[in-house]
Amino acid sequence: MTATGTGAPAEAERALRRRLAQTLLADIDALTGRVVADIRAHSQAYASGRPVSLSDLHGICRENLVLALEDFGELPASAGDITAAATETGRRRAEQGMPLATVLLAYRRGGRVLWQAMTEPLRGRSAAEQDLGLEVAGALWETIDRFSTVMSDAYRRTQLELHHRQDSRRGALFEALLEGRGSDPAVAADAAAALGIPPRDRYAVVVVDQDPAAPPNPGPALRDAGMWSFWRPRAERYAGVVRLGGLEPDELAAVLRKELGGTAGVSPPFEELAEADTALRLAERALRTLPPGSGRVAALDERLVEAVLTRDPEIAERLLCRYLDGVLRSGSEGPVLLETLRVWLDAGCSASRAAELLYCHRNTVLNRIARVAELTGRPQESGEARLGWALALRAAEVPR
Repeated sequence: MTATGTGAPAEAERALRRRLAQTLLADIDALTGRVVADIRAHSQAYASGRPVSLSDLHGICRENLVLALEDFGELPASAGDITAAATETGRRRAEQGMPLATVLLAYRRGGRVLWQAMTEPLRGRSAAEQDLGLEVAGALWETIDRFSTVMSDAYRRTQLELHHRQDSRRGALFEALLEGRGSDPAVAADAAAALGIPPRDRYAVVVVDQDPAAPPNPGPALRDAGMWSFWRPRAERYAGVVRLGGLEPDELAAVLRKELGGTAGVSPPFEELAEADTALRLAERALRTLPPGSGRVAALDERLVEAVLTRDPEIAERLLCRYLDGVLRSGSEGPVLLETLRVWLDAGCSASRAAELLYCHRNTVLNRIARVAELTGRPQESGEARLGWALALRAAEVPR
């Protein structure tokens, strides 16, 4: 602290600080007891003894009081370095999970009790000495503030390190699940504990193409929709596990379609974390049914045919050639015929319903379907032709 003056006033201040520090150090155990009692009276966390035990609190308070008084009184340090002690306190409290605000409250309460204890020897003294006592109060709070700042910095550094280690462990266990090691009950249990989720519930795995124009992962949007998720980059994609709980997969897909902005594949729901590796493969299969960069979301159960055809592109090509070749080579009318065929099939082969969906006359639909039958050489009444057309339309959509 900057001296209140030079010469005699400064010397008088230093002498008073030294005398007050020595007086309190002479009965440090009693002072420690007062500080501990005050902290516990004003903090439920410290009063509970969890996570900081009474003996831990007492030991730290005693050491800190000794160091603070020696620093305040400019006395030789007997209990170590004040900066190192504050750093150790911050590190320990962060590891114990005690909130920083609670620790700082304890420092303030301790400083208040310490100042009250310092004023007691001044009672009955001359007015000059009491005035000088008020002057040295700044030195005491400067010491406490410096101690608190060092502790807080150490607390935050330790908290960051703990979060990094915890996040790394979660990531490693998540990878273990995706690699199939969740079949080991111990691995599955550790992963569930690290991720903070039950080993048995309703889950889905989502695989997302990394797209610079899209968010890195949909975790925040899913959280806003009430879905827990955990994400990690894998190769050029993000993989995530989503806890569905009582929600349905189509609700997950709807959020992804609205918020993601990237291309994604969604696995069917599963109930055991040990099944995450299988779910990952199925989510990858769903993703492969979509053109890269399309921004679409594919739930596997909604695209099973496309998933099969994507796995066997030669069969997909044969379906196109066998059932739609004539339409594909028909020139400008081809796209209209294909769209009409798709809508007609989706409408249960009802010309009236298809006409409503296409905003055209029923006879227009019938004429177009007749033209498809003519170009493909297959009767529109044939169940085999209708199945072939439906499969070929799906084959036309899968990436090749």
